[in-house]
Amino acid sequence: MQTDFLFEARRQAEICNACRYCEGYCSVFPALHAERAFSDGDLTQLANLCHNCRGCYYACQYTAPHEFDLNLPQALANLRQDSWEEFAYPQAAARAFQKSGGLIAIATVVGFALLFWAVRALAASGGEGFYAVLSHGAMVAIFLPAFLFPLASISVSLRRYWRATGGTRVTLGDIRHAFGAAANMRNLAGGHGDGCNFEDEDRFSQARRMAHQAVMYGFLLCFASTSVGTFMHYFLSMPAPYGLFSLPKLLGLSGGVLLVLGCAEVIRLKLRSDRHLGASNAWGGEIGFIGLLGFVALSGLMLYGLGQSSVMPALLVLHLGAVLAFFLLTPFTKMAHGFFRLAALTRDAQRIRGAA
Repeated sequence: MQTDFLFEARRQAEICNACRYCEGYCSVFPALHAERAFSDGDLTQLANLCHNCRGCYYACQYTAPHEFDLNLPQALANLRQDSWEEFAYPQAAARAFQKSGGLIAIATVVGFALLFWAVRALAASGGEGFYAVLSHGAMVAIFLPAFLFPLASISVSLRRYWRATGGTRVTLGDIRHAFGAAANMRNLAGGHGDGCNFEDEDRFSQARRMAHQAVMYGFLLCFASTSVGTFMHYFLSMPAPYGLFSLPKLLGLSGGVLLVLGCAEVIRLKLRSDRHLGASNAWGGEIGFIGLLGFVALSGLMLYGLGQSSVMPALLVLHLGAVLAFFLLTPFTKMAHGFFRLAALTRDAQRIRGAA
């Protein structure tokens, strides 16, 4: 990891450890105050515990123009971003996406859409609904490796993170703690439960917390829709297409709406936020990822609404191209931060258990 990011995070963490004004703000400060000195692994853990709510910055008496010039949200964001790139497999792909995320996302979607169009032209399927455009077998052959690759890549990344932060054997209680914190996103509620100062320093708001919950639960509903559809196809001999009131359709439509609304709100909040308090080189990658995820959901909803029209084949290959791009780019986008966040919360649960 970059030495300057580590040096700056360590400098600010030591000042915060002496001050302790923000002790109850989020999970970062109890973990920070539990240390007397900070190893590289300690700082990486603190960086991934931070949810960038920015409340500590606006409460701090040592920000610029004070000579200490504290900006802990940015210091941890820079280190956090650098850790994701350092632990990613392969690293070169992660660094490239963070520099040019929007362009890479667009180029990948268009490229895969053209690939699907070529497959459609070369191999007519003769099925029903979407399978009349691209056969079920062709979809499975393309998407199964694309689904397995990010799982393998993220597994390598998390193993590297766990070793770097000194993680030990995980208990069921550690996992419950981590998933409980992630499920309600309590670290986005601010130190007093009033929310973040993300988009306005003088105003606490739950908007960012709710937007992230919409994205997370929308994605989980869409994943559940695909999983239920797969079970029905292979184990109940009930192939698609499914009706409006079928479980896959209800899960997929509700998840798609949540994803579109959540991604739109996240982008709105980012446009209003102070970039000086986030990672200095992550803007393009973050917007590229959020835009890609939102487009996957939006194109899926449009595909359902226009499924019987003449534009369905073109819309389908564009949607499939976006889905394929999303899966293959997942280990290198901010989607990976959810996995690192769970790992950091699990590691923090171990710290709390050890201190009890």
